[in-house]
Amino acid sequence: MRTTVTLDPDVEQYIRVACQKRRKSFKYVLNDALRESLKPTRTKQTLLPPRSMGLSAGIDPRRLSDLADELEADAFLAAESQATYRPNTSGK
Repeated sequence: MRTTVTLDPDVEQYIRVACQKRRKSFKYVLNDALRESLKPTRTKQTLLPPRSMGLSAGIDPRRLSDLADELEADAFLAAESQATYRPNTSGK
């Protein structure tokens, strides 16, 4: 099939460089690039086997963000209580 296509200057340069490297015609390199980039992919998804997360009993893996929030809040409160009750050692 014959058609007219307007290429951006950078794309034309990529094709011309590929022509020189491969020692092939502009038409061949362009068709090869289009064919390679547009052909359907047939990748089969490989699922990994399930593994234990090693969580302690009573920890719900669907609620890990809640657990992280609780731990962050506990750490903040512990840091605040240390700062509040720290003895003043500056002599004032």
